[in-house]
Amino acid sequence: MLFFNKMKGEKKSPPMVSLSEITWSWVGAFLGIAPVAYLNYTLFYGDDLVFIIGSFGASAVLIYGAITSPLAQPRNLVGGHVLSAIVGVIAYKLFYPFPWFASAFAVATAIALMHATKTLHPPGGATALIAVIGSEKIHALGFLYVFIPVGVGAIIMLTVALIVNNIAKSRKYPVFWF
Repeated sequence: MLFFNKMKGEKKSPPMVSLSEITWSWVGAFLGIAPVAYLNYTLFYGDDLVFIIGSFGASAVLIYGAITSPLAQPRNLVGGHVLSAIVGVIAYKLFYPFPWFASAFAVATAIALMHATKTLHPPGGATALIAVIGSEKIHALGFLYVFIPVGVGAIIMLTVALIVNNIAKSRKYPVFWF
């Protein structure tokens, strides 16, 4: 019974955010994803490189919509993605004949490593998983995946976050760097 009592929840849901906050989150997400997507679909279209990955969408939620969260800070954004990308590539290279195992190993190890380095960024789990379950285009990148799309994409999104999140007087980003 105690086990199920833990699942009741203890607090009410958070209050609604203001229209201004919603607007700034939208503007940030649009301007953060746009250059990464633009590079992917123009400069690198038809090339072997990929410039956008699904986990960037989840990062956008954090760095433009939940800017005070510890999970949204620059250390977490960049460190979480880069470390997870390294783990994902290694997991794929070691365990590719067993994709179910490589997938589980990549995500679990990425989480552990992000915890150990204080870089926990939930989209990092997806970044590690994409390295394993991604297309042949992703697999062909090997360790380049860590730099392009992951590292450069995270830096582009961080740059936009630093600009957009500090335009409004009601917002301040980051809360911490390291």
